[in-house]
Amino acid sequence: MQGSSLEKMLKTVPSKALVTRINLVFLLVFLVVYATLLLRPSSSVYFENAASLVRCSLRECHHKVSFKMKAVLEEPQAKSEKQNKSAIKIEVPGFFRELGKGMKIGMVNMNEDDVSEWSSHGETIPVHFERVSQFFNWTDLFPEWIDEEEESDVPSCPEIPMPEYADYGSMDVIVAKLPCKYPEEGWGRDVFRLQVHLIVANLAVKNGKRNWKWKTRVVLFSKCRPMLELFPCDHLVRREGDWWYYEPDFTRLEHKVSLPVGSCKLALPLWEQGIDEVYDLSKIEKSVTSRGRIKREAYATVLHSSEAYVCGAITLAQSLVQTGTQRDLILLIDKSISVPKRQALADAGWKIRIINRIRNPKAEKGSYNEYNYSKFRLWQLTDYDRIIFIDSDIIVLRKLDILFHFPQISATGNDQSIFNSGIMVIEPSNCTFGILMSHRNDIVSYNGGDQGFLNEVFVWWHRLPRRVNFLKNFWANTTLEASVKNGLLGAEPPKVYAIHYLGWKPWHCYRDYDCNWDVEEQRVYASDVAHRRWWKLHDAMDESLQSLCRLTKQRRTELNWERRKAGKKGLPDGHWKINITDPRRLGSLLIH
Repeated sequence: MQGSSLEKMLKTVPSKALVTRINLVFLLVFLVVYATLLLRPSSSVYFENAASLVRCSLRECHHKVSFKMKAVLEEPQAKSEKQNKSAIKIEVPGFFRELGKGMKIGMVNMNEDDVSEWSSHGETIPVHFERVSQFFNWTDLFPEWIDEEEESDVPSCPEIPMPEYADYGSMDVIVAKLPCKYPEEGWGRDVFRLQVHLIVANLAVKNGKRNWKWKTRVVLFSKCRPMLELFPCDHLVRREGDWWYYEPDFTRLEHKVSLPVGSCKLALPLWEQGIDEVYDLSKIEKSVTSRGRIKREAYATVLHSSEAYVCGAITLAQSLVQTGTQRDLILLIDKSISVPKRQALADAGWKIRIINRIRNPKAEKGSYNEYNYSKFRLWQLTDYDRIIFIDSDIIVLRKLDILFHFPQISATGNDQSIFNSGIMVIEPSNCTFGILMSHRNDIVSYNGGDQGFLNEVFVWWHRLPRRVNFLKNFWANTTLEASVKNGLLGAEPPKVYAIHYLGWKPWHCYRDYDCNWDVEEQRVYASDVAHRRWWKLHDAMDESLQSLCRLTKQRRTELNWERRKAGKKGLPDGHWKINITDPRRLGSLLIH
C-alpha cells in the first residue's frame, strides 16, 4: 500500500526539466518588466535633454548636464501630470466671429489643441520658432553700461530667435498666447515674454495686410496686459476676459521693431558701426522738420509743491529758445506757484497749464517725493503726438529736435537696466494716463519716485547716447574721469546736448564756485566747469528773469555754514577759501 502511494506522489511531482523551464520564463518576464519600468529613460526626457545639448550656445553651455538617475526616472511622470493639470483649453473669443470667415490666421505660441478650434474661421498657420534660452537674461538686452563712444568695443545685442518670416504668406489675423508670470517679482522683464511680443509685432509688419480692404488684426491671450510699448491701449478695440483685440498702427509698429531689441545698442548711434566716422543724422533731422509735425510735438517740464525750481525752469526755457527750436514749450504747474512767478515763467517762453498735483500713495507726508507722480499729467497732453520731457535742473546746449524721431520710451541709461527719466520721449494718451493712475498702489518704485515707477511700466525702452542727458557726476573720483567729463561739459562748440545738474543746483550756490565742493557726500557732483556754464546762460537772460534766481535767507545760512565746516575740516580742494563776490549774498537781494 505504501508502494502504491509513493508511485502516485512521483506522478504528481513535475519533472526537473519542466521546473527549470518555468523558472526561466518567470525570470525572462521579470527582466523585461524591470528593463521597461526602471532602466529605460522616458523618451520625452531623452529628447528634451538631447535638444538642449544640440542647441547649446556659448551662453546655454554654462548649465550642468549631469543629473541623478532618480531625477530621470521620477521627473517625467510628475512633469506629465503637471502639464495635464495646467492644459486648459483656450476657447475662441466671442468677438472673433464678427471678423468673418475664410481668413488666414497666424498662430503664435499656441498649443495644437487650441489651434484646431480656430479652423472653422479659416486657415490656421502655426508659426514655428525656437524658444529663447532660459539662460538668456534681461540684463543681456538691457546692460547697465555699453561702450557708446566705441573706444574699445562696438556695442551689440544678443540675438533673440525669430521665425523665418519669408516662409509664411500674408495673414489676416495674428493670434498669440503671451507668457505671464505675474505676480512673480520681475515678471515684466521676462525675455520669453518679450520674444513672443516681438514675433507678433514683426509678423504684423512683415506679413500683415494694410490696404483699404483689410488691415491685419492682432488678437492676444494673456492674463497680463500686453506690453504698452508695442501694443498701446489706444489701439485696443475690445477686451473679453483674457483676450485683447488690437488694430495696430502699422507705421508706428514698423518704426518700433526697426530699433535695437534692447538698450544693448544705441537707438541714436554716434558713429558708423565700428569705424571712426560720425553717424549721418541728415535723414533723421529731415524727418522732424515738417510743419505738421512741429505743431504736434512739444517740450515739457513740471513744477509742483514749491517754487524751489522756478529759476531752473526759467533757465531751461531760455536754453531751449537759444537752440532755435520751433516746438512749443509746455509747463505744467500747480497752485503752489505764485502769480508773479507764473508771469516770469511765461516771459521766459513757457506756455503754462495749471494741473492738480498727484500724490504718491507710498510716500511719507511732507517728503520730497510726496507729489512727484504729478509727472503722469504729461500723458494728458493729448493735443500733442509726442513730448520730450526735460527736468528743470537741466540746460540744453544743442538742438534736441532730433529726439522727436524716436518713440516712447527713449531715454539715456541710469543704474542697472533702467532709464533716466530726466529727459525722455513720451507719447501722450489718456488711456495710458489711466493705466498709470490705476496702478499707483500696485507698483513699487525702486527709488520711491516717478522714475522707478515708470521703469516698471515701460520695461522695453530705447537707449539714447549719454551726451543727450549728460549727468554732472564723478563717481570714480579720478583725475582722468574729471578731465574727460569736464572736457565734455566745457567744450565749445558744445559736445553734449544737455547737462543734468545733480546735487546742489547752481542757483542754490553762490556764483563764485560749485557749492557741492563744501559737502563731502556731495563732492561727486562738483564741477566748476559745469557751474560756470550754467551761470553764463543765466547772465545772458533779461535782468527781470535773473531776479527769480535769488537766494532765500535759509539757503544763504546753509551755504555759509557748509563753507565754515569745509574750512574747519581743511578740505584739500580749498574752495572754502575763495572770496565770495556774488551780490545775492547781500540781505537786500535775498528772498524773504
